[in-house]
Amino acid sequence: MTTAADRILPAIAYRLVSVLAFATMGALIKLAEVRGAGLAELLFFRQAGSLPVIVGWVALGPGLATLRTQRIGAHALRCVVGLSSMTLMFATLLLLPLAEATTLQFTVPIFATILGAVVLREATGRHRWSAVLLGFAGVLVVAQPGSGHIPLLGAATGLGAAFLSASVSILIRRMGSSEPPATIVFYFALLSMVPLVPAFLWTFTAHDAGTWAMLVAIGMVGAVGQLAMTTALSLAPVSVVVPMDYSGLLWATLYGWALFGVLPGAATWAGAPIIVASGLYIVWREQRLARGIARSAPAVSD
Repeated sequence: MTTAADRILPAIAYRLVSVLAFATMGALIKLAEVRGAGLAELLFFRQAGSLPVIVGWVALGPGLATLRTQRIGAHALRCVVGLSSMTLMFATLLLLPLAEATTLQFTVPIFATILGAVVLREATGRHRWSAVLLGFAGVLVVAQPGSGHIPLLGAATGLGAAFLSASVSILIRRMGSSEPPATIVFYFALLSMVPLVPAFLWTFTAHDAGTWAMLVAIGMVGAVGQLAMTTALSLAPVSVVVPMDYSGLLWATLYGWALFGVLPGAATWAGAPIIVASGLYIVWREQRLARGIARSAPAVSD
């Protein structure tokens, strides 16, 4: 018999794998950029390189028949928002050190709370709004506006990427009732080719074999991370797996030090725990309310 623990432990393992994969992808992006790869190339290979991995995953698992869809319009919208988020995220990785870029991504739960209240009309009371304010205070500590510690453009692209990533979460939540996770991932990569192929051809640049290998690896590693993340969510609640994401700061710090000789500044060490605490509290609060609803308790705003 399968117990809850039998599902939770693999879910945590999958999520940790996804965090490592995305951190590795970020390091490869910066290495490829140093060797002359541009933003359009990075985006193209991230999506094109992931398609064979996704198709292989589906073929060996639920079967290619599951890729049929009646909601191509929803997939197109998810692609537009998701590709915009990815573009800003990649730009942030090029503009900022790995640790700082990763820290700004931790604001996704904060933006998800705001969007949940505004778009989905979810009851959001003083506890979660207080967590949102605390999280943005942490962002101010990290960014130190006006000090030059972090370029304003890098901070803007990082927060924009997090906001759009939270928007993607809302879209996927709505699509999840009819579309399997692997199908959503597949159409995101496939539809991304429409704008990315012309952009890649327009900006094509010759590279050495090592750089081409990095570009291909970005797509493959990114696909592994996305599929592992999706699998984790299918095995355990969000509140169980999302806290694992914060281990990404450790990998980003390690890669930044080992590959680029850069360590996070004092402001990042001071602000990151504030942002992490805000995100963890939001996740914990949502789980607590969900349990209360499951027990048929009167609906309350937090």
